[in-house]
Amino acid sequence: MIPRYHGTDPNPSMGTTVSSDSQHFSPRRAARHRAKRHTWRNAFLLVGGLLAVLIICVLVYVGFIGAAFNDRRQTVDAGITAGDDGVLNVLLLGSDSRGEGRNTADVKGEDGARSDTMMLVHVPKDRKNVYVMSIVRDLWVEIPGHGERKVNGALGLGGYPLVIRTVEDLVGVEIDHLGVIDFEGFNGLTEALGGVELCNPHAFSSGVINPSFFPQGDILLNGTDALRYVRERKAFLDGDFERVQNQQRFVNAVAGRILTVETLANPQRIMDVVNGFTPFITVDERLDAATLAGYAWSMREIRPSAIEMFTIPHGPPATTSGGASIVEQDPEGLARLQRALRDDSVDEFLQGEQGGGSAEETSEPGQPDGGTSRPSPTVTSSGGGQGDENAAGGSGEAGASASAEPTESAVATPQATRTPAAVCAGG
Repeated sequence: MIPRYHGTDPNPSMGTTVSSDSQHFSPRRAARHRAKRHTWRNAFLLVGGLLAVLIICVLVYVGFIGAAFNDRRQTVDAGITAGDDGVLNVLLLGSDSRGEGRNTADVKGEDGARSDTMMLVHVPKDRKNVYVMSIVRDLWVEIPGHGERKVNGALGLGGYPLVIRTVEDLVGVEIDHLGVIDFEGFNGLTEALGGVELCNPHAFSSGVINPSFFPQGDILLNGTDALRYVRERKAFLDGDFERVQNQQRFVNAVAGRILTVETLANPQRIMDVVNGFTPFITVDERLDAATLAGYAWSMREIRPSAIEMFTIPHGPPATTSGGASIVEQDPEGLARLQRALRDDSVDEFLQGEQGGGSAEETSEPGQPDGGTSRPSPTVTSSGGGQGDENAAGGSGEAGASASAEPTESAVATPQATRTPAAVCAGG
């Protein structure tokens, strides 16, 4: 019988070794073992190849979106100098480039543009929440180099750089980016999203030709209806205040719609949103697709329920000596807001404001502070074009808007009105 050896041949001079497979398996079992190893290797290669193709497709897709955004956006020099401290503050301006059934030169200035909406988007360092604060357009503020005027007068007096400086002085923090949105873009945005749903607290109609009716309760906004919903103010007793809250509801509904799996998992819908909305966006030169992608990734855990909407603390409506309607400041509330923005504690600020009760619960109309800090001013409604130049906010597009369309608010809103998501505020 020929002896079997395991491992190295006992005769070194022969220079032969027994294979490792032969040490443990018969030739047939060794062949099966090698085949199994090849199968697993091929499976790993297949999965790796599919992942590589998927990553390439995603990169190409993201590249197309980025290219579409960079090619279609408009940029302006906003004079922004803020550094990166981890907190993100973006100023959003809403401009109305077309009036419906009205003389655009009369109501919006010779170039047909105005800034009707101001919102500050604040994202804390931890990226767990998004706070969107509306700034009432007739708020009486100090505009650098021009004295006290309505906040929306800054645009006509010094363009976007002066708007940035004015808002920075008002809220006490630096602005990182500027976004100017033409209301006309809401047409394409809502259509690309298949409409947006929100809860409308008050029934109203809007529009001169074939007006749209918005019933109380859950409604679906699409196309022209969305545009009319965010524009309307004359249908409400408290004018701009109600329009601000409607705009907050709309922004919240859009954000909720975009953040759904149905939208995020639909590449064509995402492309439609970018292609349809980007031409109506103007941003500062530093806000490009790569920067947006970085912000989006840092906020990837945020859900619609983490978006908080509120209005800047303010005093009651008032009139200047020249007869212009304005909204006074609330110095104490503003100081608390500034500290919250600087300390990255906006949620605590909002909880404190809500804990103090609303204006409707604690004060008479026109006295949102309960009448303890200032008397209720006389509120008048002018027919447009009245009041001194300083009160109207100066000349130019913003000045024309301010003088032609004074505040129609007869009832003040709470000091800091929080608009909860998916809840009809005031309904």
